[in-house]
Amino acid sequence: MTTIFDVKNMSYEVNGKKILKDISFTVEKGEFLTIKGPSGSGKSTLLECLASLISPSSGEIYYKGKPLSAFDVTDYRKEVSYGFQNASLFGETVAENLAFPYLIRDQEFDRKRALELLKKVNLSESYLEQKVTALSGGEKQRIALIRNVVFMPEVLLLDEVTSSLDEATRHDIGEAIRRFNQEEGVTVLWVTHNTEEIKNATKTMEIVAGQVEVDTHA
Repeated sequence: MTTIFDVKNMSYEVNGKKILKDISFTVEKGEFLTIKGPSGSGKSTLLECLASLISPSSGEIYYKGKPLSAFDVTDYRKEVSYGFQNASLFGETVAENLAFPYLIRDQEFDRKRALELLKKVNLSESYLEQKVTALSGGEKQRIALIRNVVFMPEVLLLDEVTSSLDEATRHDIGEAIRRFNQEEGVTVLWVTHNTEEIKNATKTMEIVAGQVEVDTHA
């Protein structure tokens, strides 16, 4: 099995305060890892380090056997996609958002692919021309999710992407993420407190006071 992430003795501190404390763990290709812990324990900080949004204060993150610092950030983010808690869409329409991954790759927008992805999150074809300003919070989160997988990434890093959604929308997004993992082989690391989402995982990591404990439960 291919090791996707190998985190070795990583710490992160701000103004002398350690948010993450000498943590080490591995993530294998195709795993579905949920991350839980109290507010302020360092969960989001960990994801941001893995996404190369911030750099560890000490220790090292290896991605596919190479130090994360050795990767070109633009190339890395084509393989490792980050989903924020509050979906951020831009432009006027859903189509503009789903076309963006093609634009940065100098490729033509694949409308058929966009429609397939809308279906995966229980949205009709008509949403492609919807105005961003007319979307609900749950609809925006679904669009943000499928924008992340227009070009299927190696890894999905998800930071409480369903925390503010109703139960039906939460379920739809959770099912889509599970299918991306099981059918497409995408490695998932998902910060969540939801027990149903945690049940779908192969492993759960708990972060308490900046330190980790990993539980294999599937």
